[in-house]
Amino acid sequence: MSAFHHSKQWKAARLAAKRRDGWKCVECGSRHRLEVDHVQTRAERPDLAFDLDNLRTLCRACHIAKTRAERAGPRSPERDAWRDLVDALMPKPKARMG
Repeated sequence: MSAFHHSKQWKAARLAAKRRDGWKCVECGSRHRLEVDHVQTRAERPDLAFDLDNLRTLCRACHIAKTRAERAGPRSPERDAWRDLVDALMPKPKARMG
């Protein structure tokens, strides 16, 4: 972990965010493996690194999904059209009787 993550200021901001968010993930409601996320990344807005309005509590799974989406960049209409076409071609699971 970086010096940032070990700083007293970050530890206090993390605690404040978790308390504000009720010690649960604001996306899925999980109470396990909680992390604090920067809504606007530190790279984009270092001035908001400790701003409580820029922090939110996420579980590890939601934080990873958010980070992956950020790194992938904005989705193009072509990519969305391709995804929709592939989904339409996939066989649908049959409903089970029973």
